[in-house]
Amino acid sequence: METVIPIVDGDCRLLEQFLTQGEANRLLDELLENAAWQQPEITLYGRKVKSPRLAAWYGDPQAVYRYSGLVNRPSPWLSSLLELRYRLEAFIGCRFNSVLMNQYRDGADSMGWHADDEPELGPDPVIASVSLGSSRHFLMKHRKHRAEPSVKLSLHHGSLLIMGGTTQQHWKHSISKTKSAVGKRINLTYRLIRGDELGAK
Repeated sequence: METVIPIVDGDCRLLEQFLTQGEANRLLDELLENAAWQQPEITLYGRKVKSPRLAAWYGDPQAVYRYSGLVNRPSPWLSSLLELRYRLEAFIGCRFNSVLMNQYRDGADSMGWHADDEPELGPDPVIASVSLGSSRHFLMKHRKHRAEPSVKLSLHHGSLLIMGGTTQQHWKHSISKTKSAVGKRINLTYRLIRGDELGAK
């Protein structure tokens, strides 16, 4: 069942069970075991700090992605990630050439407020976000209209959140720390890197 998230200046849809329980379990186990996880240093307010989560970047060879002072050159697709890419493309009706994966090892791992608005993504990117493992709260707030209600979503094992339209222009999102006992979570954000020519430099 698809739920439309009621926000202005954007287009967000949530499917609670895009993957079956079995599919989500198998993919979670495989990625925890086989993905090329790293803990990169990111630039935050002008200084380099260890990222508060693990990350891995997969995609087509030209899908070079820059964010937080990092230049991410993709690892070759794992077959399971490529299969999920094709499934998302068919379901959503748009093309993807890369996936950024973040692993939240426990409640102390987090993601600060940001928008997926890097130049390589184009003006109105479609971001397909698949969640695996423990549920975490996904927070959204409007960039300009503080009177606009913030959004709090629980992203569960096997769910799919689709952010499209002008969402990245007008909204920021985050995953905050929690003191609750939570297990590992992996978030996969499929995207289309349009600035392929940047990767050739």
